[in-house]
Amino acid sequence: MSLASEFKAFIMRGNVLDLAVGVVIGAAFGKIVTSLVDQIIMPPIGYLIGGIDFSSYKWRLVEAGADGKGEVAIQYGAFLNTLIQFLIIAAAIFLVVKVINRVIKKEAAAPAPPPADVVLLTEIRDLLKQGK
Repeated sequence: MSLASEFKAFIMRGNVLDLAVGVVIGAAFGKIVTSLVDQIIMPPIGYLIGGIDFSSYKWRLVEAGADGKGEVAIQYGAFLNTLIQFLIIAAAIFLVVKVINRVIKKEAAAPAPPPADVVLLTEIRDLLKQGK
């Protein structure tokens, strides 16, 4: 088997395609959550604390030079935005997994009824045990 045909077989497996679709959807979901946090959640929070944008919070270690370059700062406001985005994504994934687990439990909890011939044989066995 050539390297090209092995690679093609690897790519065409279901798991790889599922993973690729998951990555693409995850990237799109990440953009949606970023927009949600930056444009919907953080502005009201900033308003409540005095109209300050969290992304502008930083601790300057070295001030910028006259040309506006060279600033060294720890941008904890941007980190806070990213942390809130992570918490929203984690909560959304938790809810999705919880719903999936609930659906799977319902499917597993409801076993299929036995076939008619098994029911009939079980009744015959029980009657023979009773001595009838």
